[in-house]
Amino acid sequence: MTNIADEFPQDPDLLYLNHAAVAPWPRRARDAVTAFAAENLHQGARDYPRWLATEQRLRQQLQALINAPDSADIALLKNTSEGLSVLACGLDWQDGDEVIISNQEFPSNRIPWQAQARHGVTTREVDISMADPEQALIDAMTPRTRVLAISSVQYGSGLRLDLARLGKACRRAGVLFCVDAIQSLGALPFDVQEIQADVVVADGHKWMLGPEGLALFYCQPDLREQLTLFQFGWHMVADAGNYDRHDWEIAADARRFECGSPNLLAVHALSASLSLLLEVGMDSVGDAVLARSTWLDTALRACGRGQVLSPAAPERRAGIVTWRPEEPLDACFTRLRDAGVVCAQRGGGIRLSPHFYTDHTVMERAVALLLG
Repeated sequence: MTNIADEFPQDPDLLYLNHAAVAPWPRRARDAVTAFAAENLHQGARDYPRWLATEQRLRQQLQALINAPDSADIALLKNTSEGLSVLACGLDWQDGDEVIISNQEFPSNRIPWQAQARHGVTTREVDISMADPEQALIDAMTPRTRVLAISSVQYGSGLRLDLARLGKACRRAGVLFCVDAIQSLGALPFDVQEIQADVVVADGHKWMLGPEGLALFYCQPDLREQLTLFQFGWHMVADAGNYDRHDWEIAADARRFECGSPNLLAVHALSASLSLLLEVGMDSVGDAVLARSTWLDTALRACGRGQVLSPAAPERRAGIVTWRPEEPLDACFTRLRDAGVVCAQRGGGIRLSPHFYTDHTVMERAVALLLG
């Protein structure tokens, strides 16, 4: 039986509600990195093949996390921005093509598309503040739309979208469906086959409880063969271990997007973190995350002060609750930070983001401080 409290021995004066930004590691991730460092110190890379076995295990864990058809569909990239850029820079754009995003996207899911303006591509930001944001995105599609690129959960408001509905609409319209899943992977169950996504990207340092610098990049096989590559090296070729071979071909699987040496330090950490989430089970993790965000939402709406900016409907919630105080925002944030509350200023308010393990006393103390 996993001892969750032992996995997160946080400072008792710390009220950590910032998993939508950078999450604390569980103890087992710390232990994995410590062991990896000690092995490097005493033995160097003597057992490098075993390190690569950990890398393969991570691909399998990520495959399970998103229900991908095969671990060969998973590439390990540096971050979400790199993954989105692989798609944005790899497509064979035609003058007049369009990309649809929302008007609430984090810059990672905006800038790579806007950068394609040099190819005559228009990036259209759709207002999703209405009651049916999916329909607004669907209605925005035209015969020139090549890609719908959307975050599964919006980083500022915490709005959760119906990805299956959007995926179905994209299939019907012949539009590529790209999902920035950084605010849901590790927090809620996710099924790439159910939502029919062509690409899913997410860094591991938020809800997956891992380090910065390592991201999941899923690309369905038919599409990955169509993407032009702009990074090349020894690791992305079919016969990667044959250093004397001068003729080469691109790897058939998702490793084609990994041009050089893997980040094995981060691999060990993220694999350990995912082992905890998969042990607990993503259904249980998701239920716990939603229970905590619902508690925060209810408490803040009931206080009669300020304004909850996150969606009220339960089906629209994920792990983020954003609240606008009556006092100046900067002053409120500074007061909370000085009192030990780790949160963020996002979306015009104070963003709180508990994870499945967050103790209710942490939320209760934070709300008491928030309300002054």
